[in-house]
Parts: sequence; C-alpha cells; structure tokens
Amino acid sequence: MAIFHRALTILAGLGGLVLSGPALAGEGMASPWEMGFQNAASPIMRQITDFHTYVTIIITLIALFVLGLLIYVMMRFNEKRNPEPSRTSHNTALEVAWTVLPIFILVAIAIPSFRLLFAQYDYPKADVTITATGNQWYWSYEYPDEGISFDSIMVQDADLKPGQPRLLTVNNEVVVPVNANVIVDLKSNDVIHDWAMPSFGVKLDAVPGRLQKTWFRAEREGTFYGQCSELCGRNHAFMPIAVHVVSQEEYDAWVAKQKSAQLDSKGKVAAIEN
Repeated sequence: MAIFHRALTILAGLGGLVLSGPALAGEGMASPWEMGFQNAASPIMRQITDFHTYVTIIITLIALFVLGLLIYVMMRFNEKRNPEPSRTSHNTALEVAWTVLPIFILVAIAIPSFRLLFAQYDYPKADVTITATGNQWYWSYEYPDEGISFDSIMVQDADLKPGQPRLLTVNNEVVVPVNANVIVDLKSNDVIHDWAMPSFGVKLDAVPGRLQKTWFRAEREGTFYGQCSELCGRNHAFMPIAVHVVSQEEYDAWVAKQKSAQLDSKGKVAAIEN
C-alpha cells in the first residue's frame, strides 16, 4: 500500500509539472524547470505549439490504448486462465483494422503538419529585411534597405549589467518593429552555423556558399533571445542572438540614429585617410 501511495504522489507531481508548463515557460528565454516551449511570440510559433499539443494528445491516447490492451491480454489470456492455448492464426477484421486505423492516424497528423510547413515557407511581403551572417564566433547583421550594418558579439560576464542574462546578452541587438514581417537572409563566412529563435519558431542553418531564407512576425514588444544551434567550433556556445522588438516609432528613431552614427564613422575614416 505504501508503494501505491508513493506512486500516486509521483504521478501527481509529474502531472502538476506538466500542467504548470505554460507558467514556467520563459518569456523570450529559457526558465529554470521549464518543460515546454518558450511562450510563443509569433504566428508560426503558435502553430508549432498547437501542433505539438495535438500530436502529444494523439500519442498519449495510443500509449494508453496499448497499455490497456497489454493489461487485458495479460489478465484474460494468461496460462492460469487458459491452460489450453488458442490456436487462432488469422482474423481478417483485426488485420484490416490494424492496417487502416494507423493510416487514418497518420493522415490526421500529416494534414496539420503540411499546413505548418507551408506557413513556414510561404514568405509574406517584407516590411523589414535583415541579412544575418554567421562567423566564428559571432553574428554580423545588415539592413540592406537602410544601409545599416553591425557585428553582434556576446557580452562577457565581467561586463554584464544587472538584469542582463549571462551567455545571451550582446553588445548590439537586432531591432525590429512589432507586428512587422521580417525576412531574414542567412549565410555564413566559414562553417555551418544556425540562427535559432525559439519564441519566434525560427531555426535555420547558415551554410557557406548558400543563401537561406526565413521569416517571423513578432506580435509583442520585448527582448527575445536565441543561440547558434549548430556545433560550429570551440566557441559555439558563445554566439547568442538577441532581437529587440519595439514600436514602429522607436524603430524609426533607432534607424535614424544608426544611420547618423555610421555616417559619422565613415566621415572620420575619410578624414583620417586624407
């Protein structure tokens, strides 16, 4: 009886953790004891989360059905209750059922899966275009329509300010306006990297010699973090991604400030060369 109560306690604890998953989910970054996805901040990530929940329900029902079937078979057809084993070797209805039902299950999974894939690769008209280039071991960004470019390098522990997350904070964040369609062109200068932003449902390799493309639309303001998710060398773990989502007015002000700073920089370089 004690073992039974202990098992119930463990199951209750696990159930509580599962039910509290959304509360533990990180806002723009991972959280301690998080068991699920980060909170969705884009339409694609919402679809990914919904699809994950949908498939989890299906596989849980299948697992429970198989468990119940095993228990029934062990209780109903054990040696004690059936000293004379059955010699049944064929059952047409059963064989049709275990062939047709899995087909229906796979089709039920495939349809929303294809819808999700289509949404991920159906690029909308761009409001902002960014080129992200992977380097060993940092990211370079360019806004080709605005003439802005900068490197984004991880801030070392000794330089972190209060509230800045370790191994995720960078010196120059990517800035985008809220509710804007952002097209990200990905490439690499050396080895394969991977631009991954969990809250946006984005994860795509940056491959040398190829131009990859992805997109996202952030639905709320805030700072969201990601990391290189392809093993790329010694400092692979130290090339984070930070995207700061702001209002359109703040974005326009940031663009103007960046353009002014880069023009001043170019003017100083020209003066030195002359």
